[in-house]
Amino acid sequence: MITIKTPGEIKIMRESGKILANVLQHLEKMTKPGITTIELDRAAEALILSFGAKPAFKNYNKFPYSLCASVNEIIVHGYPSGYILKDGDIIGLDLGVVCRGYYSDMATTIAVGKVSFKAKKLIADTKKALMVGIKKVKIGNTIGDIGNAIQEYAEPKGYGIIRDLCGHGIGKDLHEDPQIPNYGKKGEGEKLVEGMVICIEPMLSMGDWRLKRSKDGYGYATKDGSLSAHFEHTIAITQKGPLVLTLP
Repeated sequence: MITIKTPGEIKIMRESGKILANVLQHLEKMTKPGITTIELDRAAEALILSFGAKPAFKNYNKFPYSLCASVNEIIVHGYPSGYILKDGDIIGLDLGVVCRGYYSDMATTIAVGKVSFKAKKLIADTKKALMVGIKKVKIGNTIGDIGNAIQEYAEPKGYGIIRDLCGHGIGKDLHEDPQIPNYGKKGEGEKLVEGMVICIEPMLSMGDWRLKRSKDGYGYATKDGSLSAHFEHTIAITQKGPLVLTLP
């Protein structure tokens, strides 16, 4: 069931999203060779609490951390650990916040030190795919329009679009209806109406789209070991078009 948010609820979600964006900005500055992913997790939790909010992911579906830290071929839900980031790695940071009972969700992928040209391009193109999807967030458009736009942008560039994971609705729960695939056909799926709030999160790989469980048993990795990138924003559908809630 898709829930429609009031302007007041969207205002609270914007507050949640602003906290989240500021925390991720801080983490991005910390993400350099020599830091461990568990240090990033601890910093994320401390920062969220300092804003008077709560980490959305901690203890969600038995996930014991606040931050998902997904390195290289790990697509999403990577466990923070003692792994020391090194020059040439790329890392996806996926984080959620609960503020006054409402969730926000955001992800970014960061180059650690000096990375290859192909890795830089993967990151830039995945970020662009998110922007392409957001442009389709208009009243009267459909979920299929969003997925189709992402697919038509990414596939001609040779990327694999992860098909077994997708975006979602969000509000008083972290994951609500509808699901938002990163592929699809124009005009198909639910119509977008004012007051819907959704998360769009393209996940692209430099190889095949198929995935497997990562070694930690919780996250997902590309089956062929290829690099992957992930970006996400929380967006409200308004009369004026898409309102990105996860901005500083």
